[in-house]
Amino acid sequence: MKNRITKAVFPVAGLGTRFLPATKSIPKELLPLVDRPLVQYAVDEAREAGIESFLFVSARGKTAMADYFDKHPSLEQRLATDGKDDLLEKLKNSNIASGDIAYVRQGEPLGLGHAVACARQFVDHDEYFAVILPDDVIKGSPGCLRQMVDAWHERPANYVGTMQVAPENIPSYGILDVESEEGRTIKARGLVEKPNIADAPSNNAVIGRYLLSPKIMQRLVVTNPGFGGEIQLTDAINAEASSPEGVYGYRFDAQRYDCGSMAGFLKATIDFGLNRPELHDDLMNYLRKVVEKAE
Repeated sequence: MKNRITKAVFPVAGLGTRFLPATKSIPKELLPLVDRPLVQYAVDEAREAGIESFLFVSARGKTAMADYFDKHPSLEQRLATDGKDDLLEKLKNSNIASGDIAYVRQGEPLGLGHAVACARQFVDHDEYFAVILPDDVIKGSPGCLRQMVDAWHERPANYVGTMQVAPENIPSYGILDVESEEGRTIKARGLVEKPNIADAPSNNAVIGRYLLSPKIMQRLVVTNPGFGGEIQLTDAINAEASSPEGVYGYRFDAQRYDCGSMAGFLKATIDFGLNRPELHDDLMNYLRKVVEKAE
């Protein structure tokens, strides 16, 4: 088994219906959070964690994402000619070398497990891989995935990112069935997909970051549809809970924003805007006026 994690799968085939009509022509993952699209934050986090190869599981009508990560020679030449080196430097992070990026299409919306299984030719039989859901924007230093990779180096296993949620939010998440805890690491008996509050084994919710054994791919190929009639990644992870490697949750030290929801996206926009020195004062003054008017 390889001792590094260098590949990441990004499931980005969703229609983004919560953001219609904007997502009629723009993939949800390209909606800008200040001046970077959501998917760029996910890629930056992956790079920090040591990821070198990126696979996007996409869908019909999302070719704009391939354009975004491609080089734009005419634009770069114009910026260089105009001496706009700061903008040219920003563009560099949006480029992924042709040999390091790939795309596959999920022909039918059959669930997250099916989307991940579409990447099975991308992952070698002896390597762990990451799965990142760009809807979950996680702000931390080091980043969430880097924290999880560090934990994986200490104890190679299947890991899911986790955070504690309020009881009323439990039915919206996969929830860990906790066996034991050690610091930020939680050994799990398994996961329960979107349980009722009364039936939930804990309030430790699974967030869109995963480090997974290659065995997961083998399991997904033979996994039958589960919750919601979809092929659930949760079911394949549960099957690994009793394996020698086991399944662990990692309670990351960072702020997570649910940018799959409109409210979460707006909260992230405000917080990320306030975090920019050149925007902070103007935005803060405006927010104060808004609050005063509302009162």
